[in-house]
Amino acid sequence: MTIETTPWAMISDRTPEHAWRVVAVGAAVWRLSWLPDHRLTFEQARAGMELDELLSDPAVVHDMEAHRQVSVHSATLGVRYEHAVLLLARRMLERLRRHSGGRTPRETEPVLSGWMTPSL
Repeated sequence: MTIETTPWAMISDRTPEHAWRVVAVGAAVWRLSWLPDHRLTFEQARAGMELDELLSDPAVVHDMEAHRQVSVHSATLGVRYEHAVLLLARRMLERLRRHSGGRTPRETEPVLSGWMTPSL
């Protein structure tokens, strides 16, 4: 698990999620790609990146130390871990759909246009 950090960005070698720093109202704040509406400190952004890496690693599903770290990172970030799991899963599904060209069931319904005459 490696998170590369610069003064303006954080990226992971395990996940496409990332963090970036912005200047807002004269103060530098961090944002997470999977939690973009939250204004974060450096420590919170780092915790969000580490949380994402842990939740993206199937090898630690039954690892109690990893579960403890997930709880610590969630608390630092200020979100429930269940919420983080849902947000990250949705982003993963969105990426898979974009990559595969897949559509949701609603998008695959036929679209009718024009006039229809009733069958008698």
